[in-house]
Amino acid sequence: MSTYPNAVATAAVTAPVAAPADPACAEPLPVLGRDVTVPLVTGGEVTYAALDYAASAPALQRVWDDVAAYAPYYGSVHRGAGYLSQLSTDLFEQSRATVAEFLDCRPADQVVFTRSTTDSLNLLAAVLPAGCQVFVFETEHHASLLPWADAQVTYLNAPRTPAQAVETLERALADRTASIEEGYGPALVCVTGASNVTGELWPVKELAAAAHAHGARIVLDAAQLAPHHPVSVQELDVDWVAFSGHKLYAPFGSGVLAGRADWLQQAEPYLAGGGASRKVARRADGGVDVEWHTTAARHEAGSPNVIGVYSIASACKALTEAGFDSLVARERHLIAKVRSGLAEVPAVRILSLFGDEAPRVGVISFVVDGWNSSHFAAALSAEYGIGVRDGLFCAHPLVRTLLGSEPQAQGECGAPEAAPGERSLNAIRVSFGAGTPDEHVDRFVRAVGELVADGAKWQYRTEEGRCVPAV
Repeated sequence: MSTYPNAVATAAVTAPVAAPADPACAEPLPVLGRDVTVPLVTGGEVTYAALDYAASAPALQRVWDDVAAYAPYYGSVHRGAGYLSQLSTDLFEQSRATVAEFLDCRPADQVVFTRSTTDSLNLLAAVLPAGCQVFVFETEHHASLLPWADAQVTYLNAPRTPAQAVETLERALADRTASIEEGYGPALVCVTGASNVTGELWPVKELAAAAHAHGARIVLDAAQLAPHHPVSVQELDVDWVAFSGHKLYAPFGSGVLAGRADWLQQAEPYLAGGGASRKVARRADGGVDVEWHTTAARHEAGSPNVIGVYSIASACKALTEAGFDSLVARERHLIAKVRSGLAEVPAVRILSLFGDEAPRVGVISFVVDGWNSSHFAAALSAEYGIGVRDGLFCAHPLVRTLLGSEPQAQGECGAPEAAPGERSLNAIRVSFGAGTPDEHVDRFVRAVGELVADGAKWQYRTEEGRCVPAV
């Protein structure tokens, strides 16, 4: 660590004010874009209601201010002797410590910075020991469903209760050990913390206990959990956790893989290059000998995204200072508003694995009888200034299970082929979080009711698989 004073630390940043006890009276955290206006096809403009947090959350104003304060001091990391390089290196490593604290990591855990949750899980897939067997539910996002192609993968059917999820995993792990007469290789369980489709919380602690009881390890996909709930590696007893900055109000292209160091240290670097190598020397036979780092740098080759990393650390601090108790209480208030409002529209069916009473984060997917989901989402945007997501949400097996379609039926993320008015195998997703004001969810609920009752006010057409307003 450098002894240079951290000039960035002197930047004036105001910590979020604690929310009132009544979540209905609490103020949302300031985010960029909260005052942006967009045109409506019916005329005039309206403040944009960003209700697609599950895809990418807006940047917290705190994060933007911190990055702006640092930007003039930007320099190379782990490379230079100059003041700015030393300061940037300090900031980078301090950010690593901040993330470790945010996740309540164990003292020996490593925090590796990546590009995203997808990159983090592909990194973990690349370092799996030979013969490792992976267990993953079909309900996972593609980021945690697909990286394991080089391993022996067991895909588990969608459970309908949290208890059934634990039972399904226990049975699969027991079958694994019983089917091998003399010993068995390593195993890894991959599970989401909160579904990106239904928002439902998964029994992570219980799944971790089941995994460890059968000699397996577990990685938590916390992409949808970390922005909404505290994540403690130690309390949940998971071996690794992965998440993305762009879902944590830090949209600067970074992600995190944090957890046990042994598999990471024993594997070849994820990328070969500068930063990952500790020493490189030519051999007499003309080849090259390389000594790789055993620290997190082993899998961080190349010039790191220091701004992205710092933005994640800033977001971690901002959420911690705001207090997750307050954030969770306010989000539950918004969830109740949306769910009760949609329940009053008979044509709407909310998608769920675990049922209405299951705890969840601010992610809700639904279908509307008689509507193509792309058409409905287009009308919300063009006529009400509301941004939601439609499609299969990069979780095709799960959405198809919830919609009751055939497992082999094909579809594209967000690109339904059905025309307006036709049935389509896709859904609509509304998602929100710490920066969402009540007015946005109120407008959304009102818009759903009006569209179902009165229909769209504008004509729409299909263009490159998307439903768009007709000119």
